[in-house]
Amino acid sequence: MVEYRNSHHSRTSLADEAAMTIEMVRDDLNDVRTLGTMTFPAIGKYPTFVCHTLEDVARETKIAGTTCIPTGVYRVTITHSKRFNKMLPLLHGVKGFGGVRIHSGNTIADTAGCPLVGMTRNQSQESDLLILRSREAMREVQPRISAAIDAGEEVWLDIIAPRVTTEERFEIQVL
Repeated sequence: MVEYRNSHHSRTSLADEAAMTIEMVRDDLNDVRTLGTMTFPAIGKYPTFVCHTLEDVARETKIAGTTCIPTGVYRVTITHSKRFNKMLPLLHGVKGFGGVRIHSGNTIADTAGCPLVGMTRNQSQESDLLILRSREAMREVQPRISAAIDAGEEVWLDIIAPRVTTEERFEIQVL
């Protein structure tokens, strides 16, 4: 048995429980934005899939519309978004946030606290476009979530903080 907890939610996953867990690892953080990768397990006709993510900056204190959601495990459903006027993945139980959706977008201005997905990262320092081919990524992401839900599975997004940051220094001790 594996137990997942964050400050607002807990879930127990048993081996025979039908659930799909999507992992989102934040791997490149600075004072402007948060980049990461989102990994989907294989389901039905869909193979394992990895895309890139863009979020607002990680902060201790939330600033509305410019702070990424806390790390943790969140239930995902697909519901109609009034803002986008279409069906989109919605994250549930995000403490201090409402209406958090996985959606397309390319710049930090597109996030408004939501995780964006894209097929590639822009390596250019001269552009505001941080992730690219975002609509293409959504055409991969949403059907996978829908397939799991249609198969009777719960869908969860596990947002993971980086295990090592570029600020860390390693020292070698000679014994």
